Amino acid sequence: MAGRRDRIQQHRGYRITIAIVVGILIGCVCAFVFPNGFFNSGSSLLVNERLSKSNSKVGLASCESSERVKMLKSEFSVVSVKNAELKKQVKELTEKVRLAEQETENARNQVLVLGSQIKAGPFGTVKSLRTNPTVVPDESVNPRLAKLLEKVAVSKEIIVVLANSNVKPMLEVQITSVKRVGIQNYLIVALDDSIVDFCKSKEVAYYKRDPDKAVDMVGKSGGNHAVSRLKFRVLREFLQLGYGVLLSDVDIVFLQNPFGHLYRDSDVESMSDGHDNNTAYGFNHVFDDPSMGWSRSAHTMRIWVFNSGFFYLRPTLPSIDLLDRVADTISKTGEWDQAVFNEQLFYPSHPGYTGLHASKRVMDMYEFMNSKVLFKTVRKNEELKKLKPVIVHLNYHPDKLERMQAVVEFYVDGKQDALDSFPDGSF
Repeated sequence: MAGRRDRIQQHRGYRITIAIVVGILIGCVCAFVFPNGFFNSGSSLLVNERLSKSNSKVGLASCESSERVKMLKSEFSVVSVKNAELKKQVKELTEKVRLAEQETENARNQVLVLGSQIKAGPFGTVKSLRTNPTVVPDESVNPRLAKLLEKVAVSKEIIVVLANSNVKPMLEVQITSVKRVGIQNYLIVALDDSIVDFCKSKEVAYYKRDPDKAVDMVGKSGGNHAVSRLKFRVLREFLQLGYGVLLSDVDIVFLQNPFGHLYRDSDVESMSDGHDNNTAYGFNHVFDDPSMGWSRSAHTMRIWVFNSGFFYLRPTLPSIDLLDRVADTISKTGEWDQAVFNEQLFYPSHPGYTGLHASKRVMDMYEFMNSKVLFKTVRKNEELKKLKPVIVHLNYHPDKLERMQAVVEFYVDGKQDALDSFPDGSF
Protein backbone atom coordinates (compact mmCIF):
# COMPACT_ATOMS: atom_id res chain seq x y z
CA MET A 1 0.00 0.00 0.00
CA ALA A 2 2.77 2.37 0.90
CA GLY A 3 4.57 1.72 -2.39
CA ARG A 4 1.44 2.40 -4.29
CA ARG A 5 0.97 5.76 -2.50
CA ASP A 6 4.51 6.84 -3.32
CA ARG A 7 4.01 6.05 -6.96
CA ILE A 8 0.78 8.14 -7.08
CA GLN A 9 2.48 11.20 -5.46
CA GLN A 10 5.44 10.87 -7.82
CA HIS A 11 3.07 10.68 -10.78
CA ARG A 12 1.27 13.85 -9.58
CA GLY A 13 4.63 15.67 -9.31
CA TYR A 14 5.46 14.82 -12.91
CA ARG A 15 2.06 16.10 -14.05
CA ILE A 16 2.55 19.43 -12.21
CA THR A 17 6.04 19.81 -13.66
CA ILE A 18 4.74 19.13 -17.17
CA ALA A 19 1.91 21.68 -16.66
CA ILE A 20 4.36 24.36 -15.56
CA VAL A 21 6.62 23.72 -18.55
CA VAL A 22 3.66 23.85 -20.96
CA GLY A 23 2.48 27.13 -19.35
CA ILE A 24 5.89 28.66 -19.81
CA LEU A 25 6.03 27.60 -23.46
CA ILE A 26 2.57 29.00 -24.15
CA GLY A 27 3.58 32.28 -22.45
CA CYS A 28 6.68 32.55 -24.64
CA VAL A 29 4.67 31.92 -27.81
CA CYS A 30 2.08 34.58 -26.81
CA ALA A 31 4.79 37.10 -26.00
CA PHE A 32 6.31 36.52 -29.43
CA VAL A 33 2.98 36.66 -31.33
CA PHE A 34 1.39 39.55 -29.36
CA PRO A 35 4.30 41.82 -28.25
CA ASN A 36 1.90 44.72 -27.37
CA GLY A 37 -0.56 42.63 -25.43
CA PHE A 38 -3.94 41.09 -26.18
CA PHE A 39 -6.04 44.29 -25.63
CA ASN A 40 -3.70 47.03 -26.97
CA SER A 41 -5.30 47.72 -30.33
CA GLY A 42 -8.75 47.82 -28.82
CA SER A 43 -7.58 50.10 -26.03
CA SER A 44 -5.86 52.40 -28.54
CA LEU A 45 -9.04 52.66 -30.56
CA LEU A 46 -11.01 53.38 -27.42
CA VAL A 47 -8.54 56.01 -26.26
CA ASN A 48 -8.38 57.64 -29.70
CA GLU A 49 -12.16 57.73 -29.86
CA ARG A 50 -12.34 59.37 -26.46
CA LEU A 51 -9.63 61.89 -27.39
CA SER A 52 -11.42 62.72 -30.64
CA LYS A 53 -14.65 63.36 -28.78
CA SER A 54 -12.78 65.39 -26.18
CA ASN A 55 -11.01 67.52 -28.83
CA SER A 56 -14.26 68.21 -30.61
CA LYS A 57 -15.77 69.35 -27.34
CA VAL A 58 -12.68 71.52 -26.61
CA GLY A 59 -12.92 73.04 -30.09
CA LEU A 60 -16.53 73.95 -29.56
CA ALA A 61 -15.74 75.31 -26.11
CA SER A 62 -12.80 77.31 -27.57
CA CYS A 63 -15.01 78.95 -30.18
CA GLU A 64 -17.63 79.72 -27.58
CA SER A 65 -14.95 81.11 -25.22
CA SER A 66 -13.46 83.31 -27.98
CA GLU A 67 -16.83 84.86 -28.71
CA ARG A 68 -17.43 85.30 -25.01
CA VAL A 69 -14.06 86.98 -24.55
CA LYS A 70 -14.78 89.40 -27.40
CA MET A 71 -18.12 90.26 -25.86
CA LEU A 72 -16.57 90.72 -22.42
CA LYS A 73 -13.82 92.95 -23.87
CA SER A 74 -16.42 95.11 -25.56
CA GLU A 75 -18.40 95.40 -22.34
CA PHE A 76 -15.21 96.14 -20.40
CA SER A 77 -14.30 98.94 -22.82
CA VAL A 78 -17.70 100.57 -22.37
CA VAL A 79 -17.50 100.21 -18.60
CA SER A 80 -13.95 101.65 -18.60
CA VAL A 81 -15.11 104.78 -20.43
CA LYS A 82 -18.00 105.22 -18.03
CA ASN A 83 -15.67 104.59 -15.09
CA ALA A 84 -13.24 107.24 -16.34
CA GLU A 85 -16.07 109.74 -16.66
CA LEU A 86 -17.29 108.90 -13.17
CA LYS A 87 -13.76 109.25 -11.78
CA LYS A 88 -13.48 112.67 -13.39
CA GLN A 89 -16.81 113.72 -11.92
CA VAL A 90 -15.83 112.36 -8.52
CA LYS A 91 -12.52 114.21 -8.68
CA GLU A 92 -14.27 117.46 -9.55
CA LEU A 93 -16.81 116.98 -6.78
CA THR A 94 -14.05 116.07 -4.33
CA GLU A 95 -12.17 119.25 -5.23
CA LYS A 96 -15.32 121.33 -4.75
CA VAL A 97 -15.96 119.68 -1.40
CA ARG A 98 -12.34 120.22 -0.37
CA LEU A 99 -12.46 123.90 -1.29
CA ALA A 100 -15.78 124.28 0.51
CA GLU A 101 -14.34 122.61 3.60
CA GLN A 102 -11.27 124.82 3.39
CA GLU A 103 -13.41 127.93 3.11
CA THR A 104 -15.48 126.74 6.05
CA GLU A 105 -12.37 126.09 8.11
CA ASN A 106 -10.91 129.49 7.30
CA ALA A 107 -14.23 131.15 8.00
CA ARG A 108 -14.22 129.37 11.36
CA ASN A 109 -10.69 130.65 12.01
CA GLN A 110 -11.78 134.14 11.08
CA VAL A 111 -14.66 133.89 13.54
CA LEU A 112 -12.24 132.77 16.24
CA VAL A 113 -10.02 135.75 15.47
CA LEU A 114 -12.69 138.35 14.84
CA GLY A 115 -15.82 136.94 16.41
CA SER A 116 -14.98 137.26 20.08
CA GLN A 117 -16.51 140.41 21.48
CA ILE A 118 -14.00 142.72 23.08
CA LYS A 119 -14.10 146.13 24.61
CA ALA A 120 -12.43 149.03 22.84
CA GLY A 121 -9.39 150.30 24.71
CA PRO A 122 -8.54 153.90 25.55
CA PHE A 123 -8.16 156.53 22.84
CA GLY A 124 -5.11 155.88 20.66
CA THR A 125 -4.70 152.25 21.68
CA VAL A 126 -7.18 150.55 19.31
CA LYS A 127 -5.68 148.74 16.30
CA SER A 128 -7.77 147.01 13.65
CA LEU A 129 -6.89 143.51 12.49
CA ARG A 130 -5.35 143.22 9.02
CA THR A 131 -3.51 139.87 9.11
CA ASN A 132 -5.73 137.12 7.75
CA PRO A 133 -5.19 133.50 8.86
CA THR A 134 -3.22 131.30 6.49
CA VAL A 135 -4.88 128.45 4.61
CA VAL A 136 -4.52 124.84 5.70
CA PRO A 137 -1.74 123.33 3.50
CA ASP A 138 -3.07 120.79 1.00
CA GLU A 139 -0.32 118.60 -0.45
CA SER A 140 -2.80 116.69 -2.63
CA VAL A 141 -2.91 119.73 -4.93
CA ASN A 142 0.57 118.92 -6.24
CA PRO A 143 2.54 116.21 -4.35
CA ARG A 144 5.59 116.58 -6.61
CA LEU A 145 5.85 120.33 -5.98
CA ALA A 146 5.20 119.78 -2.27
CA LYS A 147 8.23 117.47 -1.99
CA LEU A 148 10.41 119.94 -3.87
CA LEU A 149 9.38 122.88 -1.69
CA GLU A 150 10.14 120.88 1.45
CA LYS A 151 13.76 120.77 0.27
CA VAL A 152 14.14 124.29 -1.14
CA ALA A 153 11.95 126.58 0.97
CA VAL A 154 13.17 128.23 4.17
CA SER A 155 10.65 128.85 6.95
CA LYS A 156 7.83 128.02 4.51
CA GLU A 157 8.87 130.86 2.17
CA ILE A 158 10.23 130.78 -1.36
CA ILE A 159 11.35 133.14 -4.14
CA VAL A 160 9.70 132.11 -7.42
CA VAL A 161 10.92 133.18 -10.86
CA LEU A 162 9.30 132.22 -14.17
CA ALA A 163 11.70 132.01 -17.11
CA ASN A 164 12.05 130.77 -20.68
CA SER A 165 14.98 130.88 -23.09
CA ASN A 166 14.23 134.46 -24.16
CA VAL A 167 15.52 135.84 -20.85
CA LYS A 168 18.52 133.58 -20.27
CA PRO A 169 21.19 136.37 -20.21
CA MET A 170 19.27 138.38 -17.59
CA LEU A 171 18.52 135.24 -15.62
CA GLU A 172 22.23 134.47 -15.46
CA VAL A 173 22.95 137.91 -13.94
CA GLN A 174 20.16 137.36 -11.41
CA ILE A 175 21.34 133.86 -10.44
CA THR A 176 24.83 135.21 -9.86
CA SER A 177 23.44 137.96 -7.60
CA VAL A 178 21.32 135.44 -5.66
CA LYS A 179 24.32 133.19 -5.02
CA ARG A 180 26.47 136.15 -4.04
CA VAL A 181 23.97 137.19 -1.37
CA GLY A 182 23.56 133.60 -0.17
CA ILE A 183 19.84 133.18 -0.79
CA GLN A 184 18.93 129.48 -0.51
CA ASN A 185 15.16 129.48 -1.05
CA TYR A 186 15.23 130.46 -4.72
CA LEU A 187 13.29 128.46 -7.31
CA ILE A 188 13.01 128.87 -11.08
CA VAL A 189 9.84 127.71 -12.80
CA ALA A 190 11.35 126.50 -16.09
CA LEU A 191 9.03 127.09 -19.03
CA ASP A 192 11.11 125.18 -21.57
CA ASP A 193 13.74 122.43 -21.66
CA SER A 194 16.55 124.86 -22.41
CA ILE A 195 16.02 126.59 -19.07
CA VAL A 196 15.96 123.19 -17.34
CA ASP A 197 19.41 122.43 -18.77
CA PHE A 198 20.57 125.93 -17.87
CA CYS A 199 19.45 125.52 -14.25
CA LYS A 200 21.23 122.18 -14.02
CA SER A 201 24.45 123.76 -15.30
CA LYS A 202 24.14 126.56 -12.74
CA GLU A 203 23.15 124.16 -9.93
CA VAL A 204 19.95 126.10 -9.23
CA ALA A 205 16.69 124.57 -8.01
CA TYR A 206 14.06 124.44 -10.73
CA TYR A 207 10.53 123.18 -11.25
CA LYS A 208 9.10 122.01 -14.58
CA ARG A 209 5.31 121.91 -14.60
CA ASP A 210 3.31 119.02 -15.97
CA PRO A 211 2.33 119.41 -19.65
CA ASP A 212 -0.06 122.31 -20.09
CA LYS A 213 -1.01 123.82 -23.44
CA ALA A 214 -1.02 127.40 -22.19
CA VAL A 215 2.27 126.95 -20.33
CA ASP A 216 3.92 125.12 -23.23
CA MET A 217 2.95 127.86 -25.68
CA VAL A 218 4.45 130.55 -23.47
CA GLY A 219 7.51 128.41 -22.86
CA LYS A 220 8.26 128.16 -26.56
CA SER A 221 7.53 131.66 -27.81
CA GLY A 222 6.23 133.90 -25.02
CA GLY A 223 7.74 137.33 -24.46
CA ASN A 224 8.08 139.17 -21.14
CA HIS A 225 4.42 140.18 -20.91
CA ALA A 226 3.17 136.69 -21.82
CA VAL A 227 5.32 135.13 -19.11
CA SER A 228 4.21 137.82 -16.67
CA ARG A 229 0.54 137.01 -17.30
CA LEU A 230 1.18 133.33 -16.70
CA LYS A 231 2.55 133.74 -13.18
CA PHE A 232 -0.87 134.37 -11.63
CA ARG A 233 -1.92 130.85 -12.63
CA VAL A 234 1.34 129.24 -11.55
CA LEU A 235 1.57 130.80 -8.08
CA ARG A 236 -1.78 129.45 -6.91
CA GLU A 237 -0.45 125.97 -6.13
CA PHE A 238 2.38 127.41 -4.03
CA LEU A 239 -0.12 129.23 -1.83
CA GLN A 240 -2.40 126.20 -1.58
CA LEU A 241 0.56 124.21 -0.31
CA GLY A 242 0.91 126.78 2.49
CA TYR A 243 4.01 128.68 1.33
CA GLY A 244 4.61 132.41 1.37
CA VAL A 245 5.74 133.40 -2.14
CA LEU A 246 8.03 136.24 -3.18
CA LEU A 247 7.46 136.59 -6.92
CA SER A 248 10.38 138.06 -8.86
CA ASP A 249 10.77 139.00 -12.52
CA VAL A 250 14.13 138.19 -14.14
CA ASP A 251 15.15 141.85 -14.64
CA ILE A 252 15.98 142.18 -10.95
CA VAL A 253 19.36 142.25 -9.21
CA PHE A 254 19.48 140.99 -5.61
CA LEU A 255 21.85 142.93 -3.36
CA GLN A 256 20.54 141.69 0.02
CA ASN A 257 18.34 138.86 1.20
CA PRO A 258 14.80 140.28 0.89
CA PHE A 259 13.27 138.02 3.55
CA GLY A 260 14.95 140.06 6.24
CA HIS A 261 13.09 143.17 5.07
CA LEU A 262 9.48 141.95 4.85
CA TYR A 263 6.77 142.84 7.39
CA ARG A 264 4.43 139.89 6.68
CA ASP A 265 1.46 141.71 8.22
CA SER A 266 -0.60 141.92 5.01
CA ASP A 267 -1.90 139.61 2.35
CA VAL A 268 0.01 141.48 -0.35
CA GLU A 269 3.33 143.26 0.11
CA SER A 270 4.56 144.85 -3.10
CA MET A 271 7.18 147.22 -4.44
CA SER A 272 5.89 150.43 -6.01
CA ASP A 273 6.23 152.06 -9.39
CA GLY A 274 6.25 155.39 -7.56
CA HIS A 275 9.39 157.53 -7.62
CA ASP A 276 8.95 159.65 -4.46
CA ASN A 277 7.09 159.59 -1.14
CA ASN A 278 3.84 160.91 -2.62
CA THR A 279 3.64 158.65 -5.65
CA ALA A 280 4.83 155.55 -3.80
CA TYR A 281 2.80 155.88 -0.62
CA GLY A 282 -0.22 157.99 -1.64
CA PHE A 283 -1.26 161.63 -1.72
CA ASN A 284 -4.29 163.91 -1.81
CA HIS A 285 -4.79 165.20 -5.33
CA VAL A 286 -7.14 168.12 -6.02
CA PHE A 287 -9.18 167.97 -9.22
CA ASP A 288 -10.27 171.40 -10.45
CA ASP A 289 -13.63 171.87 -12.22
CA PRO A 290 -14.24 175.64 -12.75
CA SER A 291 -17.80 175.00 -13.99
CA MET A 292 -18.81 174.07 -10.42
CA GLY A 293 -17.97 177.52 -9.04
CA TRP A 294 -17.78 177.37 -5.24
CA SER A 295 -17.24 173.58 -5.23
CA ARG A 296 -14.79 173.56 -8.14
CA SER A 297 -12.10 171.73 -6.10
CA ALA A 298 -12.67 167.98 -5.68
CA HIS A 299 -10.19 166.05 -3.56
CA THR A 300 -9.01 162.65 -4.77
CA MET A 301 -6.69 160.07 -3.26
CA ARG A 302 -3.92 158.91 -5.57
CA ILE A 303 -1.17 156.30 -5.48
CA TRP A 304 1.08 154.93 -8.17
CA VAL A 305 0.53 151.30 -8.94
CA PHE A 306 1.99 148.29 -7.20
CA ASN A 307 4.58 146.59 -9.37
CA SER A 308 3.41 143.15 -10.48
CA GLY A 309 7.00 142.04 -11.08
CA PHE A 310 8.02 141.89 -7.43
CA PHE A 311 5.54 141.18 -4.65
CA TYR A 312 5.11 138.93 -1.63
CA LEU A 313 1.93 136.92 -1.01
CA ARG A 314 1.01 135.30 2.26
CA PRO A 315 -0.86 131.98 1.82
CA THR A 316 -4.32 133.36 2.62
CA LEU A 317 -7.72 133.18 0.97
CA PRO A 318 -7.60 136.84 -0.17
CA SER A 319 -4.22 136.19 -1.83
CA ILE A 320 -5.59 133.17 -3.70
CA ASP A 321 -8.73 135.14 -4.56
CA LEU A 322 -6.50 137.85 -6.03
CA LEU A 323 -4.63 135.36 -8.24
CA ASP A 324 -7.88 133.82 -9.45
CA ARG A 325 -9.42 137.19 -10.28
CA VAL A 326 -6.39 138.44 -12.16
CA ALA A 327 -5.92 135.20 -14.12
CA ASP A 328 -9.61 135.06 -15.02
CA THR A 329 -9.75 138.71 -16.15
CA ILE A 330 -6.60 138.42 -18.25
CA SER A 331 -7.85 135.24 -19.94
CA LYS A 332 -11.03 137.06 -20.98
CA THR A 333 -9.73 140.52 -21.86
CA GLY A 334 -6.01 140.11 -22.60
CA GLU A 335 -5.28 143.28 -20.62
CA TRP A 336 -1.87 144.14 -19.18
CA ASP A 337 -1.38 142.05 -16.07
CA GLN A 338 -0.09 144.93 -13.93
CA ALA A 339 -3.17 147.03 -14.64
CA VAL A 340 -5.49 144.16 -13.76
CA PHE A 341 -3.42 143.34 -10.67
CA ASN A 342 -3.93 146.86 -9.32
CA GLU A 343 -7.57 147.13 -10.33
CA GLN A 344 -8.37 144.00 -8.35
CA LEU A 345 -6.39 145.24 -5.37
CA PHE A 346 -7.81 148.75 -5.16
CA TYR A 347 -11.30 148.89 -6.68
CA PRO A 348 -13.75 149.05 -3.75
CA SER A 349 -17.03 147.20 -3.59
CA HIS A 350 -19.81 149.05 -5.37
CA PRO A 351 -23.19 148.23 -6.94
CA GLY A 352 -22.75 145.16 -9.13
CA TYR A 353 -19.21 144.47 -7.94
CA THR A 354 -17.70 142.94 -4.82
CA GLY A 355 -14.20 144.17 -4.19
CA LEU A 356 -11.27 142.08 -2.98
CA HIS A 357 -10.94 142.20 0.78
CA ALA A 358 -7.15 141.93 0.91
CA SER A 359 -4.78 143.87 3.14
CA LYS A 360 -1.92 145.67 1.36
CA ARG A 361 1.50 147.08 2.17
CA VAL A 362 3.87 149.13 0.00
CA MET A 363 7.54 148.22 0.27
CA ASP A 364 10.19 150.83 1.06
CA MET A 365 10.96 152.40 -2.31
CA TYR A 366 14.67 152.85 -1.48
CA GLU A 367 15.09 149.25 -0.34
CA PHE A 368 13.01 147.73 -3.13
CA MET A 369 14.06 150.17 -5.82
CA ASN A 370 12.69 150.59 -9.31
CA SER A 371 14.97 151.86 -12.07
CA LYS A 372 13.26 155.25 -12.30
CA VAL A 373 14.15 155.96 -8.69
CA LEU A 374 17.71 154.79 -9.29
CA PHE A 375 18.48 156.68 -12.51
CA LYS A 376 16.46 159.86 -11.94
CA THR A 377 17.13 160.41 -8.25
CA VAL A 378 19.53 158.12 -6.39
CA ARG A 379 22.57 158.24 -8.69
CA LYS A 380 22.47 162.06 -8.61
CA ASN A 381 22.31 162.37 -4.81
CA GLU A 382 25.52 161.77 -2.87
CA GLU A 383 23.69 160.74 0.29
CA LEU A 384 21.28 158.36 -1.44
CA LYS A 385 24.16 156.78 -3.37
CA LYS A 386 25.49 155.52 -0.03
CA LEU A 387 22.38 153.43 0.55
CA LYS A 388 22.46 149.81 -0.50
CA PRO A 389 19.06 148.63 -1.72
CA VAL A 390 17.75 145.11 -1.21
CA ILE A 391 16.91 144.75 -4.90
CA VAL A 392 16.96 146.90 -8.02
CA HIS A 393 14.24 146.27 -10.57
CA LEU A 394 15.02 147.47 -14.12
CA ASN A 395 11.33 147.81 -14.91
CA TYR A 396 11.37 151.31 -16.42
CA HIS A 397 13.99 150.68 -19.12
CA PRO A 398 14.21 148.38 -22.17
CA ASP A 399 18.02 148.04 -22.14
CA LYS A 400 17.66 145.83 -19.09
CA LEU A 401 20.72 143.59 -19.37
CA GLU A 402 23.19 146.47 -19.75
CA ARG A 403 21.67 148.35 -16.81
CA MET A 404 21.60 145.19 -14.66
CA GLN A 405 25.30 144.73 -15.30
CA ALA A 406 25.90 148.39 -14.44
CA VAL A 407 23.99 147.97 -11.15
CA VAL A 408 26.30 145.08 -10.24
CA GLU A 409 29.37 147.15 -11.11
CA PHE A 410 28.13 150.09 -9.01
CA TYR A 411 26.87 148.32 -5.88
CA VAL A 412 29.06 145.21 -5.86
CA ASP A 413 32.30 146.17 -7.59
CA GLY A 414 32.28 149.74 -6.26
CA LYS A 415 32.66 151.41 -9.67
CA GLN A 416 31.28 154.85 -8.87
CA ASP A 417 30.71 155.96 -12.46
CA ALA A 418 29.09 152.70 -13.64
CA LEU A 419 25.63 154.32 -13.87
CA ASP A 420 26.67 157.66 -15.34
CA SER A 421 26.56 156.81 -19.05
CA PHE A 422 22.87 155.91 -19.07
CA PRO A 423 20.12 158.47 -19.75
CA ASP A 424 17.35 158.97 -17.19
CA GLY A 425 14.75 157.49 -19.50
CA SER A 426 14.73 155.55 -22.76
CA PHE A 427 14.84 157.32 -26.10
